[in-house]
Order: sequence, then structure tokens, then C-alpha cells
Amino acid sequence: MEKRPVEKIVRIVTLAPVMALLALSILLGAQPERFGGIGNYVMAVIFLTVLPLLAYPLQQILPGWKDKGRDGQRKLAIWMAVIGYVAGVLCALAAAVPKGLLLVYLAYLLSGCLILLFNKGFKIKASGHACGVAGPLALLVCLLGPAALSGLPVLGLVYWASLRMGRHTWPELLLGSVLPLAALFLSIAVLLPF
Repeated sequence: MEKRPVEKIVRIVTLAPVMALLALSILLGAQPERFGGIGNYVMAVIFLTVLPLLAYPLQQILPGWKDKGRDGQRKLAIWMAVIGYVAGVLCALAAAVPKGLLLVYLAYLLSGCLILLFNKGFKIKASGHACGVAGPLALLVCLLGPAALSGLPVLGLVYWASLRMGRHTWPELLLGSVLPLAALFLSIAVLLPF
């Protein structure tokens, strides 16, 4: 058995697509009108959860990725997430989903783009894991109110597990947590006039 099994379990359970599924499900339970129908919920799950999760099995079979180990897996996960987010925003616009759901899609897209920009463009490692927890948490606080802050300990667990496993440093985790907040504020500013 690998060292630090509890930390590994925490990191698996808190993968960004898993947190997206949890956030979407909480939002559906609390405010189903934000989706405008169960079909929009299913589409959001496909774009924000299923497509990003496909990176893990695809990395094992894609010729350009299968020999790149964990680093390749991480990079492919970022790319698959951004593809899902772009497709989600385009479908959301085409389907004229409610504004609250469009905010979710746009915040995810901008978060993914910022993570990609920092990691690939600026070569500054920002934790996608922290982003994948802080982003949904910020969205839930924005849409449901301060009671959603009760999810903050989950972010603390991600920090703990990531630091204990040596996957990220404090600055990488903090940057990964700040980027989705910037994406959310930008998304609100973009959608405010509409």
C-alpha cells in the first residue's frame, strides 16, 4: 500500500470534476430553478464532470500522453477540463440556460483558462486541485449564501493532503485558490449587464 493513504483518498475524492458534481448537485437540490430543467443539470454534469474525468482513462491510451506519467496526466486533465468548459459555455449560450447556470459555466471556463495560463503560459504552478475546490465553494457562496462556507474545511483538507504528499507548496495552493475567485468576479462583471 502506498504511503499516506488517507491523503491520497482526500485528493481523489476532491478532484475538480468530483467537486463540480457535488456543487451542481447541491445547487440542484437547493435551487432547481437555476437549471431550468433536469436536462440542463445533466448537460452541466457532462461538461463539468464527465469530460474532465475522461482525462484519466484517456491518458493511459493516447500515444502522446501515456508515457508521461503523473505530469502528463495533470496536463491532460487541465486540457480536458478546458475543452469541457468551452463546450459547456457554447451549449449553454445556444440553449439560453438561466443566468445562474451560465455564471457557473463561465466561472469554470475562466478558472480553467487561468490555471492553463499560469501553468503553461507563465510557467507558474498553480494548484488545479485547490482551484477545483475553491471555485465550486465560491460559486455556492455566491449563489446560495454564506451557509455554503460550511464547505471550507474541505479546502483545508486539500491543502493538508497536498502538502503532506509534496504535491504542492503553500504558494501554489494559494494561487490555485485565488484564481477561481478572480474568475468568479470577472464572470459576474461580464454577466451583470445581461
